Amino acid sequence: MAKYPVTLGTRLLDSLGVEYTKHLYDYTKSGAVAAAEIMGLPEHAMIKTLVMEDNEGKSFIILMHGEKRTSLKDLARQIGVKNVSSVSSKNAQRYTGYMVGGISPFGTKRELKVHVEATILDLDYLYINGGRRGFILGMKPDVLVKVLGPKPVNVAR
Repeated sequence: MAKYPVTLGTRLLDSLGVEYTKHLYDYTKSGAVAAAEIMGLPEHAMIKTLVMEDNEGKSFIILMHGEKRTSLKDLARQIGVKNVSSVSSKNAQRYTGYMVGGISPFGTKRELKVHVEATILDLDYLYINGGRRGFILGMKPDVLVKVLGPKPVNVAR
């Protein structure tokens, strides 16, 4: 039987009593598309957790479909800031407590506001990092909404 890691994210989800599934895969290549391919899942349902910051240095998370890119210009406009950019790997780890390639939006070290590509909420089921490289959580979108209270945006390209 597979031994699943315990992360800040799984502790949070367990403490809230929400339903989710745990999946391990052989992490050799980074990225949601690679994970989906290895696990035999649709890229569209594999959600990546991106750590960004606005022009005032406020960090936040954007959740995006695995195969999509985020329009930074649209994101800045929709959240009401001048501009946004990705944070460095070092800062992503500092803000979340997770290593790049294993960043989960659940149980982050800092409380980060979460934005979600609106079409993710239309999925029947989604897969998202559990807080370790090669560790994925599966859940219905309403779990994201209940636990993270994300603000929907339309920024996928």
